[in-house]
Parts: sequence; structure tokens; C-alpha cells
Amino acid sequence: MSKLIEYKGVEVHQADQIVLHDVNLTVEEGEMIYLLGKVGSGKSSFMKTLYGALPIAFGEAHVLGYDMPTIRRRKLPYLRRRLGIIFQDYKLLTDRSVEENLLFVLRATGWKDKNLMRDHVHEVLKQVGMETKAYKKPYELSGGEQQRVVIARALLNSPEIILADEPTGNLDAETGREIMELLYSISKAGITVLMSTHNRLWPELFPGKIWMFENGEIRHVD
Repeated sequence: MSKLIEYKGVEVHQADQIVLHDVNLTVEEGEMIYLLGKVGSGKSSFMKTLYGALPIAFGEAHVLGYDMPTIRRRKLPYLRRRLGIIFQDYKLLTDRSVEENLLFVLRATGWKDKNLMRDHVHEVLKQVGMETKAYKKPYELSGGEQQRVVIARALLNSPEIILADEPTGNLDAETGREIMELLYSISKAGITVLMSTHNRLWPELFPGKIWMFENGEIRHVD
């Protein structure tokens, strides 16, 4: 397996405060990784360093071959096209249909052929069980359905890594489990999933590696 992410002696700052220090970790293809820790323990800050939204303050960090401490701003879109990002609060365009939300992403990432784009959107929606809801606006969908659309959006450009920030945080237990089953199946298909969560039940039901965030450090839990 190839290493997709490698951090050595990394330090992460947020507003001049050290959030994480001495971060040493590697991530390989097809891994399911849980980021566990209290609010403010650095989970979101760590995730932001993976797609260049927060700079690396110190240390060595490589994500999909990019040297993160020295990456140029113009290179960030190319890195981000190889990542799928799932937000807790969905960030869907409320004035557009599900299909239009996904087409917008494809246009923004360089797709041109309209027929190919529509075929691809419906293929990805089918993958997440939302093929019959393409015409709906986000506000017409349940929270679980919206999160499925967000996962579809994350899958559009065949990412090598999915970053999921509390994807079940706003969902009831049953819907959360359905979303977890979907994310777990994605990891089993060979896409690496890094997921932050407060729910300690998920690693028991859907096994993966656990990284604990506490006292400004990340440690592996066996």
C-alpha cells in the first residue's frame, strides 16, 4: 500500500496558539480512521491542514505527494480535487436542486461535456441511494438525505481520500448509522476515510484505526 499522508514532527497553530504538537502519523490506501476527542482538541484544525486551509507551522507534511509546508496557493485546487470533503452543516446551495448542486461542482472543477456531467451526477447519486431525489431542493430533504447528497458531492471527482467532519453529528441514531454504513462501504471500496466524531460507538460497529486527540497530541489507540 502507498502512503497517502505522512506527517513528521508537525506543529499546528491556530491564532498564534499551539493546537497540536509533535504529530507523527501515516495514512495508507483504503484505511478507515476515526479522529476522537473533545471539542477544541484539534480535530478540525488537523483536518484543515490536510487540504491547505490551515498552514503547517513546523515539521514535515505530505498529502498525496504535495509538500504542505511549501505548497503554493495556485496548487491547492489540484490537491483539493483529489480529496472529498464532507461537512457537518452540509454547505449545499439552497436555491438549486440536488442535481444542480452537483453540476456546479463539476463545472468548477473543469468538466465541459453536459451529457457526460449529467450521467456522472446520476451515477454518483445512485451510489448513495439518492437517484430519485435529483430534482429536489435541499430544504425538501431530511438531514440524512442532505448528508447523502454531501457524500455524493464528495465522490464526484473520484477522490483518493474522504475527509468527514462530524458527518453524523446532526443526525438521529438510526440515520447516523445509515450514513456510517455508507462511509464504511466507501472505505471498503478502497477510498481512505478520515472521520472526526464524538460517537465512540461507531468504531465498535464499523472497525477502523482510532486516533485520540488530547492535550495537544494525537495518539493511536490499539
